Amino acid sequence: MPISLVTGGAGFIGAHVTNELIKNGHRVIVLDDLSGGFEQNVNAQATFVKGSILDLALLDQLFTQHKFDYVYHLAAYAAEGLSHFIRHFNYNNNLIGSINLINLSVNHKIKCFVFTSSIAVYGRGQLPMKEEMIPTPEDPYGVSKYAVELDLKCAHEMFGLNSIIFRPHNVYGEYQNLGDKYRNVVGIFINQLMQGKQLSVFGDGMQTRAFSYIGDVAPHIANSVNVQAAYNQVFNIGADKEFTVKELAKTICEAMGVNGDLRYLPARNEVMHAYADHTKAHATFGTEGALSLKEGIVRMVQWAKTAGIKKSTKFEGIEITQKLPSFWTED
Repeated sequence: MPISLVTGGAGFIGAHVTNELIKNGHRVIVLDDLSGGFEQNVNAQATFVKGSILDLALLDQLFTQHKFDYVYHLAAYAAEGLSHFIRHFNYNNNLIGSINLINLSVNHKIKCFVFTSSIAVYGRGQLPMKEEMIPTPEDPYGVSKYAVELDLKCAHEMFGLNSIIFRPHNVYGEYQNLGDKYRNVVGIFINQLMQGKQLSVFGDGMQTRAFSYIGDVAPHIANSVNVQAAYNQVFNIGADKEFTVKELAKTICEAMGVNGDLRYLPARNEVMHAYADHTKAHATFGTEGALSLKEGIVRMVQWAKTAGIKKSTKFEGIEITQKLPSFWTED
């Protein structure tokens, strides 16, 4: 039975990947500090350890005790816009924490290190985003993700550590943290509607994203270690069709059966259009046949109504307040 470590396994994507690994016959150890995830998300068949990827002593203990075959590294604070204002936290958590795991994976001869990067590495003006493009990230979050990608390449060339890198984008679905107002616009909109609030839209709402249902992403990430052609490769993964934020808002309102009003906020510094080419993932994993946005939103809304309204939490420890959007400082 393969033994896998899933970092961030109490979080959104990590919890789904854990479920898929258990279906595939893996014994799974979940490591999560619960800063953005919830213990109830963790599959009962997994072993849950509360802790941080910055805790070297704990990581060393886990690697020594469990003798992992695979590491699935999904722990990250994935707020691209906020990353400008929490630079130290961003690089410490998303870059240094990743390097801790890579060092141990080399020393313990892990068979494969699966890393969820992001299309944030591409930056702006490269559409559709393709794996062979040279990344030019626009924010510290994208910079940290690309730095880990480069380090994994070095670790393979120097020490033979195999890795598979995924660049998912705008993933939504069950288990998403509805109380996080800094990221995941689908969850933000649903939570606002359940509270009878207006939908907060930065700029004119004409930004385009390819919103990707979790059920079309997590199974391929989990099974990737069984696909030899995927080793030491980078893959975009997600939906092929892009929508504007305003179209997303309309779709969510229809799924919830309400007439939501939009509250337009000042535009923030973000990439206006972001969608990727998935030819490589289709050929390697057979990722065609994704759920439509309407169907995916209906599923998420059904789950969200059961999960209930979540109070928005403030990020404690903003490092730079200059140009911080006022919406993020509201209660």
